Amino acid sequence: MEENAFHPDLIHAIFKLEWSRRSLEREKNENPDAMDCEVDAGTSKKSRPMSANANALKLSSKLVQIFVSEAVQRAATIAEAEGINRIEATHLERILPQLLLDF
Repeated sequence: MEENAFHPDLIHAIFKLEWSRRSLEREKNENPDAMDCEVDAGTSKKSRPMSANANALKLSSKLVQIFVSEAVQRAATIAEAEGINRIEATHLERILPQLLLDF
């Protein structure tokens, strides 16, 4: 793995955190009466284990690395054009819309 790459375990931890957050939101928003009709439906979304394939985690790590490095490069270009030696939040804010469209 590259030295600058995000570790797949970090990406997996982020995914698990997001899955847990969404699961809690779903539970909070569900109607308790709706649970009765799912008894015979098999494994519910709540009890299903959330996991990710190792190759998917590696690919996600690489994608995040590329995304972050591209954001830094674009923000650095804007900062340099303004004659500033540091990237500030405003530089990232300016490049973010186009960056999201490109990805």
